[in-house]
Amino acid sequence: MMMEQSPLALLPELCLLAGAVATLLAGSFLPRQRQWVARLIAVTALLAAAVSAALAFPGGRSRDFGPPAETVFGAFVLDTATGVTRLVVVAAVLLVIGLGVDELAGTARESETYALLLLGGLGAIVLAATDDLLVLAVAFLLASIPVYALVGMVRSPGAAEAALKTYLLGALSGILLLLGATVLSGIAGGTAYVDLATGLAAAPAAAVAVGALAVLAGLLFEAGGVPLHQWVPDATQGAGTAAAAFLTTVPKVGALVAAARLVDVLPGALSWPLLVGLLAAATMTLANLAALAQTDARRLLGWSTVSQVGYLLMPVAVVTSTSAATPALLVYLAGYAVTNLTAFAVLAAVPGARSLTDFRGLARQRPWLAAALGISLLSLVGTPPTAVFLGKLTVFTAAWDGGLAWLVVVAALNTLVSLFYYLRWLVEAFRPGEPAPTAGWAHGAALAGALGVLAVGLGAGLVTALTGDGTLG
Repeated sequence: MMMEQSPLALLPELCLLAGAVATLLAGSFLPRQRQWVARLIAVTALLAAAVSAALAFPGGRSRDFGPPAETVFGAFVLDTATGVTRLVVVAAVLLVIGLGVDELAGTARESETYALLLLGGLGAIVLAATDDLLVLAVAFLLASIPVYALVGMVRSPGAAEAALKTYLLGALSGILLLLGATVLSGIAGGTAYVDLATGLAAAPAAAVAVGALAVLAGLLFEAGGVPLHQWVPDATQGAGTAAAAFLTTVPKVGALVAAARLVDVLPGALSWPLLVGLLAAATMTLANLAALAQTDARRLLGWSTVSQVGYLLMPVAVVTSTSAATPALLVYLAGYAVTNLTAFAVLAAVPGARSLTDFRGLARQRPWLAAALGISLLSLVGTPPTAVFLGKLTVFTAAWDGGLAWLVVVAALNTLVSLFYYLRWLVEAFRPGEPAPTAGWAHGAALAGALGVLAVGLGAGLVTALTGDGTLG
């Protein structure tokens, strides 16, 4: 039986919303040289959200997406997946603000950027926590609209092109998601996932397939997966560093957990594991092959983040087949978030470096920064004892247990392919040369992120315990 909780159970989300409003208002009345006050308000809101999320963490709950034991307004689920998503998103936004201080301080849109980061993080959390199609659609917009604005915040032709492409694909994806939600709710007789689980069982398979694929298409845009991935490399290359770090990390967390929740309630008449598995294989293969030819560091990370979506889709494919799928997804998301943001922190710390060759001499001039770069890139490959290694280990195990051994083989081969372009960047950092000047705040964020990568990897027992060991609900 579901238990309805007080709206105060949404305190982390309320902190983010209040922080976004307060940040925007403060920035509107403060002179440009005192915009650090808006940053302080945003950080305070994030810390309050982190504390309240930690205190409300549902210990001992499910690993699986089962009937929710606690909800708010019947649409916001309070379970382990929501608890982990809250912590990961809040920590990620904090790190984004840290690596973006040097870039944003004193600019005309500093406070607006912080407000958009908070609102985008809020959208990602709601996206991951809802089990209602109508709220899912609203959360999609809340997570997407800040991304459009963040991409176009830089006044350059590349940013304008990327913002337009992101907006057009986002609008198409939003229409598809609403179309799918309409079809599924019309067949099932309700928008809640509990209605979908019962109402779709006897529904025509073709209609269910159309509705579910449309909703998944919208979520794949948010995550940056094939076939709606084209905006990611352009946005990563054209946007500011802080915006690129955010859009390649935070929306994925919400979208992939949301996809897992949806797939878990779809009827078994259609082979969803095979379909999602094929999407995962296509995403990682296409992105890794495209990344091999990249010489721009930002664009390389853009394709890298698309490839990571392929690995993250593996537990989504087997979420109905094995109880290991949900914790594997959560572990990988946590590891990927800190790893990807560490790589972007290195980019922010060397703002004048664009191509891979611009990082020559980094190991000699800035050895700690080069170490952070090495840790993040080796983690993205999946080298022990880093965070993504733990994620890949759990994801590969879950996919194998779920009956998709072929997908594990494809993922292992793609991991070998990715080794070439990650090592190519790392080799450039150790070649002699004179790197561009570095930025202080981003340097510190890179070191903090590198420690986080190692902490997640070495603290495997604590991380896996955090994701739960029972059944949700």
